[in-house]
Amino acid sequence: MQEMSNARQAIRAARDAGAEKVAPEQFKEAQTYLEQAEASLQNRNYREARRQAVAARGKAVEALGAAQAANRPDPG
Repeated sequence: MQEMSNARQAIRAARDAGAEKVAPEQFKEAQTYLEQAEASLQNRNYREARRQAVAARGKAVEALGAAQAANRPDPG
């Protein structure tokens, strides 16, 4: 399922950018959604798995954005 792959990649990118420290809540939510999506997939609840994978990716993107903003040099 493409959404699962997208979610995993987004979480990996967020982790690599340091989101676990900078945006721990969003990062943890992303991981939780991905875990739920994997469980739904195992239960063959594909619609719910897709919804959760999309939510996981969204939270990971939020966490990544926060990490990138925190890592930017201060322009002043």
